[in-house]
Amino acid sequence: MPSKTQSYSKPDFWSQKAFKEGYPARSVYKLAEIDKKFTFLKKNTSVLDLGAAPGSWTTWLLRNGAAKVVAVDLNPLSKSVTGENLTFIQGDLLEQSTLTAIKEQGPYGLVVCDAAPLTTGNRVLDTARSQSLVEMAIWYAQEMLAQGGNFCVKIFQNGDQQKELKKMRELFASAKGFKPEACRTTSFETYLIGLNKK
Repeated sequence: MPSKTQSYSKPDFWSQKAFKEGYPARSVYKLAEIDKKFTFLKKNTSVLDLGAAPGSWTTWLLRNGAAKVVAVDLNPLSKSVTGENLTFIQGDLLEQSTLTAIKEQGPYGLVVCDAAPLTTGNRVLDTARSQSLVEMAIWYAQEMLAQGGNFCVKIFQNGDQQKELKKMRELFASAKGFKPEACRTTSFETYLIGLNKK
């Protein structure tokens, strides 16, 4: 009998679809679904993709009208992720050198973050680590987004989701939570969407 880990890692519909369409990971369909619902990627927009590796979101953004994508991660992007309007910054988002490099490329009309912490299986710990990433992403949105810009960040569902939304409502005309169908049914991740930065 296969273990839970084996069955979880078995390619599902979304993983197979991603492979066929040339995306490094299934997460791309979450972004596509979010954009379909909220229309947050405006044509000819500069986009900041935080925690971008392996690069599925970056690839989708490049294919769907972004004027420029600045992708940032500690790990390299997949070799298949390329584009003349792609700038990749390999570095720690908490380091000043990374922040400076990101700022030089801005401002941005859209900031997205699909980063997840290295999970331990301890939901309380994993949720706390996710919370820290969300707070960092919101800070980047506040600092790097142009007026009228949009924002999307992944969060592990917990009691603090409303606190983050409250913070986002001070920054954006509209902020709400949304769980795409492409999320695994067993996953407790969801997304926070901020529209039209004040």
